Amino acid sequence: MGVVNVTPDSFSDGGRWFTPEAAVAHGLALLDDGADLLDVGGESTRPGAPRVPVAEELDRVLPVIRALTERGAVVSVDTTRAEVAAAAVAAGATVVNDVSGGLAEPEIREVVARTGVVYVAMHWRGHADVMDDLADYDDVVTDVRRELAQRVAELRAVGVADHQVVLDPGLGFAKPGAANWPLLARLPELVADGFPVLVGASRKRFLGHLLAGPDGTPVPPEQRDAATAAVSALAAASGAWCVRVHEVRATADAVRVAARWTAAEPSGEDQR
Repeated sequence: MGVVNVTPDSFSDGGRWFTPEAAVAHGLALLDDGADLLDVGGESTRPGAPRVPVAEELDRVLPVIRALTERGAVVSVDTTRAEVAAAAVAAGATVVNDVSGGLAEPEIREVVARTGVVYVAMHWRGHADVMDDLADYDDVVTDVRRELAQRVAELRAVGVADHQVVLDPGLGFAKPGAANWPLLARLPELVADGFPVLVGASRKRFLGHLLAGPDGTPVPPEQRDAATAAVSALAAASGAWCVRVHEVRATADAVRVAARWTAAEPSGEDQR
Protein backbone atom coordinates (compact mmCIF):
# COMPACT_ATOMS: atom_id res chain seq x y z
CA MET A 1 0.00 0.00 0.00
CA GLY A 2 1.59 3.22 -1.17
CA VAL A 3 0.85 6.39 0.78
CA VAL A 4 -0.56 9.42 -1.06
CA ASN A 5 -0.81 12.25 1.47
CA VAL A 6 -2.85 15.13 0.07
CA THR A 7 -2.02 17.23 3.12
CA PRO A 8 0.20 20.18 4.02
CA ASP A 9 1.21 18.80 7.43
CA SER A 10 1.78 15.02 7.40
CA PHE A 11 4.81 14.07 9.50
CA SER A 12 6.83 12.59 6.65
CA ASP A 13 5.98 14.35 3.41
CA GLY A 14 3.38 16.99 4.19
CA GLY A 15 2.98 19.48 1.36
CA ARG A 16 4.97 17.58 -1.25
CA TRP A 17 1.87 16.18 -2.98
CA PHE A 18 -0.69 18.75 -1.85
CA THR A 19 -2.10 19.70 -5.25
CA PRO A 20 -4.27 17.15 -7.05
CA GLU A 21 -1.87 17.05 -9.98
CA ALA A 22 1.13 16.36 -7.77
CA ALA A 23 -0.75 13.74 -5.76
CA VAL A 24 -1.90 11.88 -8.88
CA ALA A 25 1.60 11.94 -10.35
CA HIS A 26 3.00 10.62 -7.09
CA GLY A 27 0.40 7.85 -6.96
CA LEU A 28 1.23 6.75 -10.50
CA ALA A 29 4.94 6.73 -9.61
CA LEU A 30 4.21 4.52 -6.61
CA LEU A 31 2.37 2.10 -8.90
CA ASP A 32 5.39 1.99 -11.18
CA ASP A 33 7.52 1.20 -8.13
CA GLY A 34 5.38 -1.82 -7.29
CA ALA A 35 2.46 -0.64 -5.17
CA ASP A 36 -0.67 -2.80 -5.37
CA LEU A 37 -2.91 -0.29 -3.64
CA LEU A 38 -2.83 3.49 -3.15
CA ASP A 39 -3.99 5.00 0.15
CA VAL A 40 -5.24 8.56 -0.40
CA GLY A 41 -5.65 10.72 2.70
CA GLY A 42 -6.63 14.33 3.21
CA GLU A 43 -6.13 14.72 6.96
CA SER A 44 -2.88 14.24 8.84
CA THR A 45 -2.92 11.82 11.78
CA ARG A 46 0.56 12.75 13.03
CA PRO A 47 0.79 13.30 16.80
CA GLY A 48 -0.73 16.64 17.70
CA ALA A 49 -2.30 17.27 14.29
CA PRO A 50 -5.47 19.40 14.26
CA ARG A 51 -8.67 18.27 12.56
CA VAL A 52 -9.61 19.71 9.17
CA PRO A 53 -13.17 20.60 8.12
CA VAL A 54 -14.97 17.79 6.33
CA ALA A 55 -15.53 19.93 3.23
CA GLU A 56 -11.80 20.56 2.97
CA GLU A 57 -11.00 16.88 3.36
CA LEU A 58 -13.45 16.07 0.56
CA ASP A 59 -11.93 18.74 -1.70
CA ARG A 60 -8.48 17.27 -1.14
CA VAL A 61 -9.16 13.59 -1.75
CA LEU A 62 -12.01 13.26 -4.25
CA PRO A 63 -10.24 14.66 -7.36
CA VAL A 64 -7.22 12.46 -6.63
CA ILE A 65 -9.30 9.31 -6.11
CA ARG A 66 -11.24 9.91 -9.33
CA ALA A 67 -8.12 10.52 -11.37
CA LEU A 68 -6.26 7.49 -10.00
CA THR A 69 -9.15 5.08 -10.41
CA GLU A 70 -9.71 6.32 -13.95
CA ARG A 71 -6.13 5.24 -14.63
CA GLY A 72 -6.81 1.77 -13.28
CA ALA A 73 -5.40 2.12 -9.76
CA VAL A 74 -6.89 0.27 -6.81
CA VAL A 75 -7.53 3.03 -4.28
CA SER A 76 -8.09 3.19 -0.56
CA VAL A 77 -9.34 6.28 1.24
CA ASP A 78 -7.65 7.09 4.53
CA THR A 79 -10.39 8.72 6.62
CA THR A 80 -12.28 8.51 9.89
CA ARG A 81 -15.39 10.22 8.55
CA ALA A 82 -18.51 8.53 7.24
CA GLU A 83 -19.30 11.29 4.76
CA VAL A 84 -15.81 11.20 3.28
CA ALA A 85 -15.85 7.40 3.11
CA ALA A 86 -19.18 7.35 1.25
CA ALA A 87 -18.08 10.02 -1.22
CA ALA A 88 -14.75 8.32 -1.80
CA VAL A 89 -16.39 4.98 -2.54
CA ALA A 90 -18.75 6.74 -4.97
CA ALA A 91 -15.64 8.23 -6.61
CA GLY A 92 -14.08 4.78 -7.08
CA ALA A 93 -12.31 3.80 -3.84
CA THR A 94 -12.72 0.12 -2.98
CA VAL A 95 -11.11 0.20 0.48
CA VAL A 96 -11.83 2.39 3.50
CA ASN A 97 -8.81 2.72 5.80
CA ASP A 98 -10.11 4.09 9.10
CA VAL A 99 -7.42 4.71 11.72
CA SER A 100 -10.14 5.02 14.36
CA GLY A 101 -11.63 1.59 13.69
CA GLY A 102 -15.09 3.16 13.65
CA LEU A 103 -14.77 4.93 16.99
CA ALA A 104 -14.46 8.47 15.63
CA GLU A 105 -17.71 8.23 13.64
CA PRO A 106 -19.63 4.99 14.19
CA GLU A 107 -21.74 5.79 11.12
CA ILE A 108 -18.79 4.80 8.96
CA ARG A 109 -19.57 1.16 9.76
CA GLU A 110 -22.95 1.51 8.06
CA VAL A 111 -21.28 2.98 4.96
CA VAL A 112 -19.05 -0.09 4.83
CA ALA A 113 -21.98 -2.47 5.32
CA ARG A 114 -24.03 -0.73 2.62
CA THR A 115 -21.27 -0.51 0.02
CA GLY A 116 -19.56 -3.85 0.66
CA VAL A 117 -16.04 -2.37 0.45
CA VAL A 118 -13.00 -3.64 2.31
CA TYR A 119 -12.58 -1.94 5.67
CA VAL A 120 -9.31 -1.55 7.57
CA ALA A 121 -10.06 -1.22 11.28
CA MET A 122 -7.02 0.11 13.12
CA HIS A 123 -6.42 -0.02 16.86
CA TRP A 124 -7.07 3.50 18.12
CA ARG A 125 -7.81 5.22 21.40
CA GLY A 126 -8.16 8.88 20.46
CA HIS A 127 -7.45 11.59 17.91
CA ALA A 128 -3.93 12.78 17.15
CA ASP A 129 -4.08 15.68 19.60
CA VAL A 130 -4.65 13.39 22.62
CA MET A 131 -3.42 9.94 21.61
CA ASP A 132 -0.04 10.23 23.34
CA ASP A 133 -1.89 10.53 26.67
CA LEU A 134 -3.74 7.23 26.15
CA ALA A 135 -0.83 4.78 26.10
CA ASP A 136 -1.61 2.73 29.21
CA TYR A 137 -1.41 -1.04 28.65
CA ASP A 138 -1.17 -4.14 30.82
CA ASP A 139 0.14 -6.25 27.93
CA VAL A 140 0.09 -4.28 24.69
CA VAL A 141 -0.49 -7.29 22.42
CA THR A 142 -3.27 -8.75 24.55
CA ASP A 143 -4.92 -5.36 24.97
CA VAL A 144 -4.74 -4.52 21.27
CA ARG A 145 -6.18 -7.90 20.30
CA ARG A 146 -9.04 -7.50 22.76
CA GLU A 147 -9.88 -3.99 21.58
CA LEU A 148 -9.72 -5.00 17.92
CA ALA A 149 -12.09 -7.87 18.71
CA GLN A 150 -14.51 -5.27 20.05
CA ARG A 151 -14.25 -3.34 16.78
CA VAL A 152 -15.05 -6.54 14.85
CA ALA A 153 -18.12 -7.16 17.02
CA GLU A 154 -19.33 -3.63 16.34
CA LEU A 155 -18.87 -4.11 12.60
CA ARG A 156 -20.73 -7.41 12.62
CA ALA A 157 -23.59 -5.80 14.54
CA VAL A 158 -24.38 -3.48 11.61
CA GLY A 159 -23.99 -6.13 8.93
CA VAL A 160 -20.36 -5.86 7.87
CA ALA A 161 -19.20 -9.30 6.71
CA ASP A 162 -16.00 -10.80 8.06
CA HIS A 163 -14.52 -11.04 4.56
CA GLN A 164 -14.61 -7.23 4.35
CA VAL A 165 -12.50 -6.71 7.47
CA VAL A 166 -8.77 -6.09 7.75
CA LEU A 167 -7.16 -5.37 11.13
CA ASP A 168 -4.28 -2.99 11.86
CA PRO A 169 -2.46 -2.94 15.24
CA GLY A 170 -1.99 0.82 14.95
CA LEU A 171 1.76 1.18 15.34
CA GLY A 172 2.60 4.57 16.80
CA PHE A 173 -1.00 5.44 17.69
CA ALA A 174 -1.33 5.76 21.48
CA LYS A 175 1.80 3.63 21.78
CA PRO A 176 5.17 4.81 23.05
CA GLY A 177 8.21 3.63 21.13
CA ALA A 178 8.91 0.46 23.10
CA ALA A 179 5.28 -0.71 22.87
CA ASN A 180 5.47 -1.10 19.11
CA TRP A 181 8.09 -3.83 19.07
CA PRO A 182 6.04 -6.52 20.84
CA LEU A 183 3.23 -5.94 18.33
CA LEU A 184 5.67 -6.65 15.51
CA ALA A 185 7.45 -9.53 17.23
CA ARG A 186 4.13 -11.19 18.09
CA LEU A 187 2.43 -10.37 14.79
CA PRO A 188 1.57 -14.07 14.21
CA GLU A 189 -0.77 -13.82 17.22
CA LEU A 190 -2.71 -11.07 15.46
CA VAL A 191 -2.71 -13.04 12.22
CA ALA A 192 -4.02 -16.06 14.12
CA ASP A 193 -7.22 -14.16 14.95
CA GLY A 194 -8.29 -14.96 11.40
CA PHE A 195 -8.40 -11.57 9.70
CA PRO A 196 -5.92 -10.09 7.22
CA VAL A 197 -3.48 -7.79 8.99
CA LEU A 198 -2.17 -4.46 7.73
CA VAL A 199 1.12 -3.16 9.16
CA GLY A 200 1.89 0.56 8.98
CA ALA A 201 5.38 1.14 10.37
CA SER A 202 6.67 3.39 7.61
CA ARG A 203 8.96 6.21 8.82
CA LYS A 204 7.35 6.26 12.27
CA ARG A 205 8.87 7.71 15.42
CA PHE A 206 9.88 4.41 16.98
CA LEU A 207 12.10 3.71 13.96
CA GLY A 208 13.61 7.16 14.22
CA HIS A 209 14.52 6.50 17.86
CA LEU A 210 15.94 3.07 17.01
CA LEU A 211 18.29 4.67 14.48
CA ALA A 212 19.22 7.65 16.65
CA GLY A 213 22.81 8.83 16.66
CA PRO A 214 25.12 8.94 19.70
CA ASP A 215 23.47 12.11 21.00
CA GLY A 216 20.05 10.42 20.99
CA THR A 217 18.56 12.59 18.25
CA PRO A 218 16.14 10.51 16.14
CA VAL A 219 16.95 10.37 12.44
CA PRO A 220 14.48 12.32 10.26
CA PRO A 221 11.60 10.47 8.56
CA GLU A 222 13.26 10.37 5.12
CA GLN A 223 16.17 8.41 6.59
CA ARG A 224 13.95 5.62 7.97
CA ASP A 225 13.14 3.87 4.68
CA ALA A 226 15.75 1.11 4.99
CA ALA A 227 14.44 0.26 8.46
CA THR A 228 10.90 0.38 7.07
CA ALA A 229 11.84 -2.14 4.37
CA ALA A 230 13.31 -4.43 7.03
CA VAL A 231 10.09 -4.27 9.02
CA SER A 232 8.12 -4.92 5.82
CA ALA A 233 10.10 -8.08 5.07
CA LEU A 234 9.70 -9.40 8.61
CA ALA A 235 6.00 -8.52 8.68
CA ALA A 236 5.42 -10.28 5.37
CA ALA A 237 7.28 -13.36 6.63
CA SER A 238 5.08 -13.26 9.75
CA GLY A 239 1.88 -13.39 7.70
CA ALA A 240 0.90 -9.75 7.19
CA TRP A 241 -1.63 -9.18 4.41
CA CYS A 242 -0.25 -5.75 3.47
CA VAL A 243 2.30 -3.14 4.50
CA ARG A 244 1.60 0.58 4.20
CA VAL A 245 4.70 2.55 3.13
CA HIS A 246 5.82 5.90 1.80
CA GLU A 247 8.71 4.57 -0.32
CA VAL A 248 7.49 1.56 -2.26
CA ARG A 249 10.36 0.18 -4.30
CA ALA A 250 12.58 -1.02 -1.44
CA THR A 251 9.63 -2.54 0.41
CA ALA A 252 8.36 -4.28 -2.72
CA ASP A 253 11.79 -5.89 -3.10
CA ALA A 254 11.85 -6.80 0.60
CA VAL A 255 8.43 -8.44 0.39
CA ARG A 256 9.54 -10.48 -2.63
CA VAL A 257 12.49 -11.73 -0.60
CA ALA A 258 10.20 -12.62 2.30
CA ALA A 259 7.81 -14.48 0.00
CA ARG A 260 10.60 -16.50 -1.55
CA TRP A 261 12.11 -17.15 1.88
CA THR A 262 8.89 -18.51 3.37
CA ALA A 263 8.01 -20.54 0.26
CA ALA A 264 11.40 -22.23 -0.09
CA GLU A 265 11.59 -25.94 0.67
CA PRO A 266 14.84 -27.25 2.16
CA SER A 267 16.43 -29.33 -0.60
CA GLY A 268 19.70 -30.38 0.92
CA GLU A 269 21.46 -29.02 -2.14
CA ASP A 270 24.12 -26.37 -2.13
CA GLN A 271 22.84 -23.70 -4.52
CA ARG A 272 25.36 -21.03 -3.73
